[in-house]
Amino acid sequence: MTQAVEATKGRLRRRVKLPGRNYMLYLILLMGMVALMDQYIGTVKTTALPYILEEYQIDGPRFSYWEGLYLAATFFIFLLNGLTDMIGRKWSIFVLIVIMGVTSLGIVLFAPTFHTFMIMYTLATFATVSNIWSMPISEESPAENRAKYVAVTYIIGLIPLQAILPPIIINQLGLSWKWMYGVMFLFMLPVLLFWTRMRETSRYRLIQQERQEGTRKLHWFGLGVIDKKDIRYIIIAALIWLAWLTYQFFYFWAGYYFMELNGYSLQQWSFVLLGALVFAIGGGYLAGYLMDRLGRKPTLIIGCVGLAIDLVVMGWASGWLLPITGVLLGFFTSFTYTWIVVFVPEVFPTERRGACMGWTTTVARISYVLGPILVGVCLKLFPDMRWFWVVAAGIILVPIALVLFFNPSETNMQELEDIEEERM
Repeated sequence: MTQAVEATKGRLRRRVKLPGRNYMLYLILLMGMVALMDQYIGTVKTTALPYILEEYQIDGPRFSYWEGLYLAATFFIFLLNGLTDMIGRKWSIFVLIVIMGVTSLGIVLFAPTFHTFMIMYTLATFATVSNIWSMPISEESPAENRAKYVAVTYIIGLIPLQAILPPIIINQLGLSWKWMYGVMFLFMLPVLLFWTRMRETSRYRLIQQERQEGTRKLHWFGLGVIDKKDIRYIIIAALIWLAWLTYQFFYFWAGYYFMELNGYSLQQWSFVLLGALVFAIGGGYLAGYLMDRLGRKPTLIIGCVGLAIDLVVMGWASGWLLPITGVLLGFFTSFTYTWIVVFVPEVFPTERRGACMGWTTTVARISYVLGPILVGVCLKLFPDMRWFWVVAAGIILVPIALVLFFNPSETNMQELEDIEEERM
């Protein structure tokens, strides 16, 4: 590392001024609302799947195969993430909110056939895979509370609208199932109003200033500035994220498993899902707390082991035990995902954080082809879905092997600039 680069990082560290308490609370709430849109659009499919299959007269394996083909478009997510380094965090969040809201309405208005639905579904899903909302919180948080603040933002996104809204939309209002998605357009409107008070992050403002002074250059999607350490952590984070996302495609079939194979009604499944999402809030907060106390790696290992055990038990559970495993599924799914929303933004340098996150998410999107195809194969092989959940358990143990093999640096209690310098 040259003396000039070290001096630049030193100046950046000294000049960073974190926001006051009131603005930080506002920022957590705003990013939490964006995360809520993200989580809702990404997971309401768990309840919508039986309706999608019936509406378009397609079976589960065929749906999964088509989903894998359409979601190959998410390989281009680096374009959305890369915007954060070029136009800033604030305006990238605006773009993210608008894409999620408008495409959700598109499912209601422009999806009369299966393939038009898949186009709108893919566009909506494209926006949800970026995790841009975690970046401002990571950059504006003090080191000692960064994991906790990001976790709190994440768990705001876990407010259980997926369990509350579908029964109201279908059973009480008598609307089409497509409004399970369309409701996010209505939610977008107050979020955009709330967004108008957002400021650019202090760290990005300093990067902008140094670009104007000529000490830093504007880059396009990290080309020419990403170094070997960045590549190492793109690989580590992407592989762990890939494994988790592949598991998530199995998780999305929980509603089908409960309603179609175990005879649960929409109302009964919604109660299980509500419990899962409430426990997911606890899982997210506990993971954030433990990451600031025990460290990032031990917390991830604990979560993966717990989730794998629960998945195996759910495949053979019946009676009162089955809904309990469904509720715990929410807890451990959230617990493990918190590592991703905390570690991925903090491990990359501020100058190219968006680009590195973009390439990380792009590599991880292999799961958006692999996951649906693997789900389709498992649905054919295991129609009763018992071993289906065992396969999912095996997938979620992969991050443990990756952490033990690559041994990424522990980042808790470190400032972002120190992480950049000291990461192995």
